[in-house]
Amino acid sequence: MLVLFIRVQIIYFVVLLFLRIMGKRQIGEMQPYELVITLIIADLATVPMSDANIPLLNGILPLAILVLLHYSITVLTRKSILLRKFISGKSIIVISPEGINYDALKKLNMNLNDLQESLRQCNYFSFEQVQYAIVETNGKMSVIPTAESAPATAKDVNANNPPPELPSIIVSDGKVMKDNMSSVNFSEEKLNKLLNQLNIKKVKDIIVMNLDNSGKLYYQLKGEQYKVIPDINNISPSPNKSSKKQKKNS
Repeated sequence: MLVLFIRVQIIYFVVLLFLRIMGKRQIGEMQPYELVITLIIADLATVPMSDANIPLLNGILPLAILVLLHYSITVLTRKSILLRKFISGKSIIVISPEGINYDALKKLNMNLNDLQESLRQCNYFSFEQVQYAIVETNGKMSVIPTAESAPATAKDVNANNPPPELPSIIVSDGKVMKDNMSSVNFSEEKLNKLLNQLNIKKVKDIIVMNLDNSGKLYYQLKGEQYKVIPDINNISPSPNKSSKKQKKNS
């Protein structure tokens, strides 16, 4: 009995340690592969707890292998965009200014009742209140409301705000997101020109670069604070080396 009591405590703290290593995400925030590994770990941990005939090492070793697998997948998905899409999928727009994307709902195996329930959980009770609704890779829904339905609504102050734009990540972890660039009518040629204007030598130096259809740009370089450009079409050219030399000579 004492042996079983000790085994249960050891397994408990080992599982707790492994879950802490995996990260602090809640169940609803997990990617599919993270949820699968967590469920398997929970199931495997019960076996050496209940059966004293199984060597303790044989119970801990599979748990360690799963944690190592989780870490490997996390590193690979961070480095490879294609693998990230394959394992975690990608965010899908289910409501746009044109209305409900029924084909996207079918891909997600969602019906209109599921969509309404998710919107209500985001405190929106009518489709007309929503400019964009996006189902994230972890299954949660993000909502961009219309200008009239946004918090501190424009109706309250009688203001005519322009409709909100949907930003897209065009550079993520130093990698160009070609699929996202097309959604904001941006090309690699424009990106290269933009990088020259911002004096960014390498795409790999960019942690994230967000762009919306209005031309508003948000970006952050490694080791630096984020910057926001209200309109990429009106970027003031930064002085080049020759102009600096001229200033020194004068």
